[in-house]
Amino acid sequence: MDDTDPIVLRVGGLIEPADAPRLCGELAALLDGAAPGAAATVDAAALVRPGLAAVDALARLHLTAHRLGHPLTVRNARPDLRALLTLVGLADRLLRPPDDPGGRTAGTTASRPGRT
Repeated sequence: MDDTDPIVLRVGGLIEPADAPRLCGELAALLDGAAPGAAATVDAAALVRPGLAAVDALARLHLTAHRLGHPLTVRNARPDLRALLTLVGLADRLLRPPDDPGGRTAGTTASRPGRT
């Protein structure tokens, strides 16, 4: 895998509780051989009726990536998934961009040099 290729796991359909171990295995396989600390992303655009099983799977994916030394975020989360992640207290962990090497996150309000 090229160091510049994004590491993306696409999840879709209806996630059942039994799907979490399979998804974690797929993520671990994607991260195998990736550059240390390379960011991983879960694309949740194709999720259907996300429920607590989907939230559990995303939390497990986050833990799997973290255990392997990679930050993980979720992108393309629909409002219903965002609401569930907020309800269970995982929105800040899963929906925010990973820290860049400088330790700052995207979207900060710090002024840019040369701007007023």
